[in-house]
Amino acid sequence: MNKTNQVAVIAGDGVGPEVIAEAKKVLQAIKPTLKTPIELSEFDWGAERFLRDGTTLPSGALEDLRDSFQAILFGALGDKRVPEQIHARDILLGLRFGLDLYINLRPVKLLDERFTPLKGKQPADIDLLVFRENTEGLYAGVGGNFKKNSSDEIAINEDINTRKGVERILRAAFVAAYGRRKKVCMADKANALTYAHGLWQRTFAEVARDYPTVEASHLYVDVAAMEMVRAPERFDVLVTCNLFGDILTDLGAAISGGLGMAASGNIFPGRCSLFEPVHGSAPDLAGKGICNPIAAIASLKMLLDHLGESSASAHIGRAIEHVVKKNLLTADVGGKLSTSQCGSAIADAAQA
Repeated sequence: MNKTNQVAVIAGDGVGPEVIAEAKKVLQAIKPTLKTPIELSEFDWGAERFLRDGTTLPSGALEDLRDSFQAILFGALGDKRVPEQIHARDILLGLRFGLDLYINLRPVKLLDERFTPLKGKQPADIDLLVFRENTEGLYAGVGGNFKKNSSDEIAINEDINTRKGVERILRAAFVAAYGRRKKVCMADKANALTYAHGLWQRTFAEVARDYPTVEASHLYVDVAAMEMVRAPERFDVLVTCNLFGDILTDLGAAISGGLGMAASGNIFPGRCSLFEPVHGSAPDLAGKGICNPIAAIASLKMLLDHLGESSASAHIGRAIEHVVKKNLLTADVGGKLSTSQCGSAIADAAQA
């Protein structure tokens, strides 16, 4: 058994270093509640490193992370000085695909009714987990261009779906439902994507039989998006493909407080996994001290759950609820605090 949990920290670009600094502040505050000490290792992967020496994901990085680390705390990547954001693609997608982080887990949880644009919805109405398949689909990068930059150009991206990949994300969703309200809804577009999402439908029907106490349902993705707005309370665990999951989770963020509140995990259970806020590098906010740190701190909470540190995770959860109740928040959710002040308020509450 490890005497410490090794956690890599990749703060990245834009507001990434600002919000990760607050997550680290909160981690320091809850240290006494940890069952196993956590040791942080900083990695300077990002735009500045790329512009300095051309490095994106260094040689041997995947093996080092896989063999020596239990988790990665990730900030954000994206810088207009980097052509085509090559560093962001190579690092983030390189980690997701290289470490086979097949679960993209995004909680959609409303902490206060004032955060949602949906009329009459309460926190109990918006509380779901979205399981997004994270290593296949249209994001697999299979395709190409023919006669590029001409009037006859043809561009193709292929939607890759394997039985193994589909089945394992579906099973992860069903397992998660056991600890919640025992409902799983799958969203697809099998009426148009006959072959790819026909595989999803057939696999879903087979997997559902292995979990007879979980209510299994299906919606086409356009209906699922509509229902997330009309009746979000109908959802408990929602599972879908890579592209649709990307879209539906941003919708989920919009109905539960915005991207500044939205955390995520890129997970392979039992292996080194990556946790990040979903708001991106937000270069227009960088350096102003106004970015909401809650998404990064909630991502740290997910990281601690991954490490089996349920008590420390619960401390952070209660601390976030406290600052929401007291309105010790940044301006995007109606507060008046800076990034650092909000982070300090959460750290203080987590120690109480």
